[in-house]
Amino acid sequence: MTTHHPIAIVGGGLGGLTAARVLHVNGIEASVFELEASAHARTQGGMLDIHAENGQKALHAAELYEGFRKIIHRGGQALRLVGPDGTVHVSHEDDDTGGRPEVDRGELRELLLASLPHGTIRWGKKVSGARPLDDGRHEVTFADGSTITTDLLIGADGAWSRIRPLLSPARPAYTGISFVETELLEADTRHPGSAALLGGGFFICLGDRRGFLAHRETDGSLHVYTALRAAEDWLDTIDFGDDAAAKAALLSHFDGWDENLRALLADADGALVPRRVHALPVGHRWDHVPGVTLLGDAAHLMSPFAGEGANLAMFDGAELGQAIAAHPGDLEAALAAYEEALFPRSEASAAESATSLEIMFGERGLERMVEFFASHQEAGPTVGADEGRQGDVERTHSTNRHGPAKAVSG
Repeated sequence: MTTHHPIAIVGGGLGGLTAARVLHVNGIEASVFELEASAHARTQGGMLDIHAENGQKALHAAELYEGFRKIIHRGGQALRLVGPDGTVHVSHEDDDTGGRPEVDRGELRELLLASLPHGTIRWGKKVSGARPLDDGRHEVTFADGSTITTDLLIGADGAWSRIRPLLSPARPAYTGISFVETELLEADTRHPGSAALLGGGFFICLGDRRGFLAHRETDGSLHVYTALRAAEDWLDTIDFGDDAAAKAALLSHFDGWDENLRALLADADGALVPRRVHALPVGHRWDHVPGVTLLGDAAHLMSPFAGEGANLAMFDGAELGQAIAAHPGDLEAALAAYEEALFPRSEASAAESATSLEIMFGERGLERMVEFFASHQEAGPTVGADEGRQGDVERTHSTNRHGPAKAVSG
């Protein structure tokens, strides 16, 4: 059986939910189709820093800013930059004046979910195909055999979007960076040394094109990413079915590093999760196609080394929702306005992320990061009410206390 939905959003992540919420605030109905079976089918990842210039603007547009303020992780904007020998080169404490407060991704998603009318989200809807019909309409087929038609199809379905091929042949490519994701649970009591090493917020250790990126979560655990510049097939050489063997294989790349740093991996609790970092081409765009568009990673997947992914997805969703509301009865004008602004801002952020990757995991990564922080400290305070307002200054990291290293957290 086929049903018709005037606006269909494929993907119930932060971007898709923000689009649905902003449309709802403006009195416009939308339906969200999400492949997960329920809101709690899996954990939603770690911490996000929500930027004043995009993520927070999206929350204002969604009329959820006050709710967001209630879930901020106090202390989460702290930062430490450490070398392989354990020397702390940069340390910033969180004085609660920065413009990029941290929240738990799952709590933020819950805030968005709770703001939508019952029935907005159709769970367990995995897209198996999508095709154009006539007059700008599209048909979407799901793995359970059901189909829908829609006047406006919004692809918010992430890196490996099933909607993107309607607009672009581009596919994400491997960036040269591989992660292995781990956790240290109940860190203050079970892993006090690691807890003291990391501090209260974000932690970076770099050296010889590899390192550890970590942050403290609201439940007291430490979320750690072991990162290496490696061939695309490198992760395939490790047996992740054997935790001890996998840890030994990974730790062999950190011989000679301080034992407290090695413990971030050696003492990890639970499974080790391998991840390759992919990105779409910088400047990815498409010719306008009636009745369909993209947002978030589906539109502009980039490496996480500028911390913009979730923020841009939410901002995209808000901008698209507002464009639709501003052009009643004219979806094509709404899409044209949205895409005209989408392409240059996503290109700038993607270029920034790619540059940050090269800084962190190129030659002299640690030294270049130390130099970055030193130069901006000399230039004057970079933390305050205007922190992160890159569009008001220039599209660089000059107003971000975390510099090009606020990876995997925004």
